[in-house]
This record gives sequence, structure tokens and C-alpha cells, in this order.
Amino acid sequence: MTATPRDPVDAITAQWAEVRPDLDTVPMAVYGRIYRVAKAMGDRIEKEYRRFGISRGEFDVLATLRRSGEPYTLSPRQLSATTMLTTGGMTGRLDKLEKAGLLSRSPDPNDRRGLRVTLSDKGREIVDASVTAGLEMQHEVLDGVLDEAEAEQLNGLLRKLLAAH
Repeated sequence: MTATPRDPVDAITAQWAEVRPDLDTVPMAVYGRIYRVAKAMGDRIEKEYRRFGISRGEFDVLATLRRSGEPYTLSPRQLSATTMLTTGGMTGRLDKLEKAGLLSRSPDPNDRRGLRVTLSDKGREIVDASVTAGLEMQHEVLDGVLDEAEAEQLNGLLRKLLAAH
């Protein structure tokens, strides 16, 4: 079995061990690695989505509509809650996506003050293609480092950690 190579987080915790040997830096190492992996993969996925003319934030909106099932329609408030965006931030994204023909907004038939946001056919094609491309890239990276059992174990451990927050 090949030893796992040292990484920049090891260097940071080694420096702390030199100047503060009383500190337990395991949490620093765990969260430092989670942050660095998330940042690196976030940058890669952003690049992947750009091939389809959308940003990661725009993908989130389109994907939320797609995951909602037919007729792929939600209110702006539902979209904001799912994507953790303010309504003001959501309005800007919706404007851009509507201008690109990826979704449409229409009056809510059940609330005359409300709107409904609907994924267009073009939007569905783009989100389907981009989610497939993104998952293929993520599989390549993950499969190149972890076997299936390790990936499942890591997934379970991260779920447990996330549930505690």
C-alpha cells in the first residue's frame, strides 16, 4: 500500500506542533481539508458549467426547478429557500436566466401578488447536460482516489459531521 502523500494542511499543523505542542490540531486538519477539497472541486465544477453558458449559482436555480419535477415550476420564495439566496439575489439570477431563455416567470394563478418560475425546454436541456458533465468529472476525481467502499465511508462520515451542524 502506498503511503498517502503529505499536503499543505500537514505543513500547517506541523508548524503549530512546533510552536504550540499543547494544541490538538486534528479538527483544524479535518476542516482545513474539507475547505480545500470543496474549494478545488467548486472551481472545477464552475469551469464545467461555464461550458454550458451558466455559472454554478445559475445551475443551482435551474437544478432546483428540474428536481422539483413536472411542470418544473416553483415560486421565487421556494427557489430562494432551497438555494439559500435572498429574494433580491434570486431576482438578479432569474432576470439573467429569463433573458437567456432558460426559464420564464408568470403570474401565480393562486396568488395575484405572486409569481411562478418555470424551467423552459432549453433550460431543461442545459441543466440535464451540465449535471451529467459535472457528475462525470466528480466521478473521475473520486474514482481516481477512493475505491467504492472508501467513497461510501467518507460519504457517511461527512453526513454525520454535517448533521451535527
